[in-house]
Amino acid sequence: MSVTKRYPNQERYINLLTDFGFKRLFGTEPNKEILIDFLNVMLPPQHAVKDVSYRNNENLGNTPLDRKAIFDIYCESQTGEKFIVELQKAKQNYFKDRSVYYATFPIQEQALKGEWNYKLSPVYTIGILDFIFDDHKKDSTLLHTVELKNQKNKVFYDKLKFIYVELPKFTKTVEELESHFEKWLFLLRHLSELDAPPEALQEVIFEQLFEVSEIANFSALEQEAYENSLKYYRDLQNVVATSRQEGVEEGIAQGMEQGIAQGMEQGRQEERLQSIERQRSLILKLLSRKLGDIPDPLQIQITQLSLTSLEALGETLFDFENEEDLKQWLNRELRIEN
Repeated sequence: MSVTKRYPNQERYINLLTDFGFKRLFGTEPNKEILIDFLNVMLPPQHAVKDVSYRNNENLGNTPLDRKAIFDIYCESQTGEKFIVELQKAKQNYFKDRSVYYATFPIQEQALKGEWNYKLSPVYTIGILDFIFDDHKKDSTLLHTVELKNQKNKVFYDKLKFIYVELPKFTKTVEELESHFEKWLFLLRHLSELDAPPEALQEVIFEQLFEVSEIANFSALEQEAYENSLKYYRDLQNVVATSRQEGVEEGIAQGMEQGIAQGMEQGRQEERLQSIERQRSLILKLLSRKLGDIPDPLQIQITQLSLTSLEALGETLFDFENEEDLKQWLNRELRIEN
């Protein structure tokens, strides 16, 4: 795919893998036809969606100590199905666990006071992943549908589904696109690289997509918000690339050190402490990029976190919308630890 930039210092269209880009396209009422089209391309034909209503994307636990969940997009179809649509830009150790945990909120909120027969509406989690699951490295399949089955591989419960797309596995050029689904994946990966809508993507729904994604149509505040979101996304990609390189180098070093471990325990302990400090510094950098300058009291709280809680913060920071979210999370976490 050859692309000539119209704007020398700026793309014409937004990057849909930024928080701003993803939520602008899928999370606003004027663009819900785009969301409906995307949902229908991800779902089986028998589950076609005709209309959606947006729901509050912030869900609180039942007690003050419970963690809260902040979904990227949370909506409900005209027939009652609940949809969580999540963009995951970097690998997380317990992403599958997090997906299951998040799915419990739309289930719990269906509970009725008084007598209730426990009938539930279906809940779908759709994850757009900018990474590949470790256990899928050798599998070329990029679309995964997960549901509860019994030992005979028969569906036990058909109202809870997880649908994941591993974007890095999609490598087709615009000339090779064959289906509406593939066109969507191409746009998710390459919209910001385009100078104009290619002929293969000149459909009515995509015309609307290109229009709402054109940076020139943004207000000054929207452009500033997008630039901040883009910087955050690029910082995150740099962190991922650095961590990957450090992992390779560490693996090589460990291989060389096999058989000469005696007397090295102290050095390994120091290395672990340095690794924790690097992780803490990276987390603070990402938090600052997303929320602005982090006050000293909150930075001190972060230094008091255990390694487990620090890893949890690294997985949760993508959900914070403001400094107050971070403050509440730290207070809950430190109360739990103590």
